[in-house]
Amino acid sequence: MTAPTPVVQLIGVSVGFPGVLALDGVDLRLFPGEVHSLMGENGAGKSTLIKALTGVYRTQGGRILVGGDEVSFSGVSDAQRAGISTVYQEINLLPNLSVAENVMLGREPRTRWGGIDGKAMRARTRELLEVMRLDIDPASTLADHPPAVQQLVAIVRAVAVQTRVLVLDEPTSSLDAEEVTELFRVIALLKSEGVAILFVSHFLDQVYEISDRLTVLREGRLVGEYLPQELLRIDLVQKMIGKELTALDDLHQRLESSHLEDSLEDEQPFVAAVGLGRSGALEPIDLRIYEGEIVGIAGLLGSGRTELARLLTGIDRADSGTIAVEGSPARLSTVRRALKRRIVYASENRRTEGIIGDLTIRDNIALALQADLGWFRRIPRARQDELAASYIQAMDIRPNDPDALMKNLSGGNQQKVLLARWLAIAPRLLVLDEPTRGIDIGAKAEIQKLVTDLAENGLSVVFISAELEEVLRISHRVAVLRDRRKVADLPNHDLSVASLLAAIADAPPARSEQ
Repeated sequence: MTAPTPVVQLIGVSVGFPGVLALDGVDLRLFPGEVHSLMGENGAGKSTLIKALTGVYRTQGGRILVGGDEVSFSGVSDAQRAGISTVYQEINLLPNLSVAENVMLGREPRTRWGGIDGKAMRARTRELLEVMRLDIDPASTLADHPPAVQQLVAIVRAVAVQTRVLVLDEPTSSLDAEEVTELFRVIALLKSEGVAILFVSHFLDQVYEISDRLTVLREGRLVGEYLPQELLRIDLVQKMIGKELTALDDLHQRLESSHLEDSLEDEQPFVAAVGLGRSGALEPIDLRIYEGEIVGIAGLLGSGRTELARLLTGIDRADSGTIAVEGSPARLSTVRRALKRRIVYASENRRTEGIIGDLTIRDNIALALQADLGWFRRIPRARQDELAASYIQAMDIRPNDPDALMKNLSGGNQQKVLLARWLAIAPRLLVLDEPTRGIDIGAKAEIQKLVTDLAENGLSVVFISAELEEVLRISHRVAVLRDRRKVADLPNHDLSVASLLAAIADAPPARSEQ
């Protein structure tokens, strides 16, 4: 039987930037009607490969074949004309426009007088939605829909043309289980139509559930192509990181042996919130955070996790309750007030509320310290160089070039730079909102180890994550939120994912702490 011809094939593709070879002779095959997962650590070259495939980056070596014919893409439009479309992790749509306007943007049907034919546009969008079996009103405003629906609309837009290859870059990072199921249904439908799907995700369970084939990259080079049924998960992880991954087990063992909670009973909390709340955002709750303690925050999407983080760090102003820092009342009504108390927040949305892409690693690390000093007291360049070199080495930031632009770094390395930015001001309380979302297991282990090391040296940490296993792995105590109120506050002794899920689903509202 003759083997099928790949719809797209990359042969020995290389892409470089000044001082960095991001891809070094990489091969990739995508077959019709197949889900092919692209795996690797942050910085392995996944994003660069996607951008080379879709015309964002020009290749410096190798060949790209579409349907067996060699092509050269000078831009995204060339790739789209060849039938290659991409849906990125950060949904690149216009929330103020309607669903139909987003789906048909740039290819709107026209009236005989040259204007946009809104009725025809909505009708065409409805046809596309029906093909995907999606019950979405084409005339509705995109912003009125949850992220999962917006993600599906982005896919509908991508396949509105004759798509042969659909690239999905971390499409499930912000979705709950039911939303992932719906996305996978749409993917299965596209597969049945012969579309080749390149799937990028750090969720191993999802990768093994949906993939027909895997390609692993490491440090810009090809490790190999595999069938998931022939590759154990532990072997996949080792191929991604190049070594056995014992860091996560070590973290849990360190937590179990610390017995921190036993020593805190008579201590004064570093931060004590009593009745802290904000109308429409978070019901009044109590929360104590001790020096050197990692408090995990668990709850479903919309449970109030981020709202709590923003109140603790002065981003949003509470309209009820009090906060005491080291036993003294504190009015954390602004970010600057919180910063003066050395309380800082790392947002879950690092691209819009964290990194400044057109600045260098050095500039991004020094940013918070410069803001704390004031813009008229400039940090000397020698001090900036010292800070950057120190954190690049300590946190293994790649590339190790302080002049590299942030926008060219992988997600995991961007997250490391953000942590370095806050650590440079010597915080006392670090509030981390989804610090490992969208990054691979290797970078995730490094960040979790860093957080544990910091806590062992006296830093207080609030750690928010949708991954319950991660919360349990590194937290001394877990506060559980549901429906924007705290329903449990549990020492992490013999806690399990099942018991956390039970608390999220069934626990009665918690009493105020005394």
